[in-house]
Amino acid sequence: MSVFPSLPSALNNAPAAASVPTQADLLEFVRRAAADTALIDSLPLDPEGRTWVRLEGPGGSEAWLIGWPPGTGTGWHDHAESIGAFVTARGELRENALAARLPTDGWKTLELTDGVDRTRQLPAGLGRSFGHHHVHEVLNQSTSEHAVSVHAYYPPLPLIRRYSRTGQVLRLEQVERSEDWQ
Repeated sequence: MSVFPSLPSALNNAPAAASVPTQADLLEFVRRAAADTALIDSLPLDPEGRTWVRLEGPGGSEAWLIGWPPGTGTGWHDHAESIGAFVTARGELRENALAARLPTDGWKTLELTDGVDRTRQLPAGLGRSFGHHHVHEVLNQSTSEHAVSVHAYYPPLPLIRRYSRTGQVLRLEQVERSEDWQ
């Protein structure tokens, strides 16, 4: 878990300093980074736990290169007020997401209605962008292969809310601040 001081200039074509990156800007950045085989190969992989390296994202965004051992995942979470994008660079990831906007405050447990679940298989080269309060989990379901992905968020993540899910019941379990994972 080290810090990359900067990406090659070909990757970090950030919007002008006064420009706030959009979901499209973040997706373009993670696609370029995921296609950089030297960058992807530089990530140390741990056979048991996820590994990550912080990258310099466009327009002041926060970006991460993440290694996923077989059978690992994030659990259900959101990125609060940040927009984001991610692309699988190697292997395949699965995203389970909710196609519903949840209230941001004042609740601990919600019962989800039928039809809000979305699933995406994201092999190498595929990814997606998302808006504020996007609730999802990301998984490497392979039993034998590591996956590697690139993620970017703007504004830089102030917090992540973690949830547990049993059937259609979603429960807020924990709020992590950026200092918890940096």
